[in-house]
Amino acid sequence: MKILVIDDDHLVRYAISKILQRNGYDVVTAADGKRAMALLRVELPDVVITDIIMPEQEGIETIEKLRHEYPQIKIIAISGGGRIRNVDFLEMARSFGADDVIAKPFEAEELLGRLHRLTTTEAAEAVNKSC
Repeated sequence: MKILVIDDDHLVRYAISKILQRNGYDVVTAADGKRAMALLRVELPDVVITDIIMPEQEGIETIEKLRHEYPQIKIIAISGGGRIRNVDFLEMARSFGADDVIAKPFEAEELLGRLHRLTTTEAAEAVNKSC
């Protein structure tokens, strides 16, 4: 399974990538949504994990474009931004099409558990449709 990790913080991208690679996932990364959209055309991942607040193209815009251009890709939004001016970025991400959201900082087990639930739910839905 291929996962695209999008985060402007190099250390966050690196940490998430290592967690995923150690658990058997194929990982590609991008520093912002604009770079990620260009990479998507080549890599076509199964899951995208995206930060919300980034330069160039932020996460909400990226989620919106993903839903429009690649509706089959599962999306997990991550953010440490919390609430600013009564805006909850993770809830906003969910309303724009993120399949799940996780607040930073998070433990590896939480990320892996959510990823597992998201992808096993997808597989179960595919089996049910074919029956």
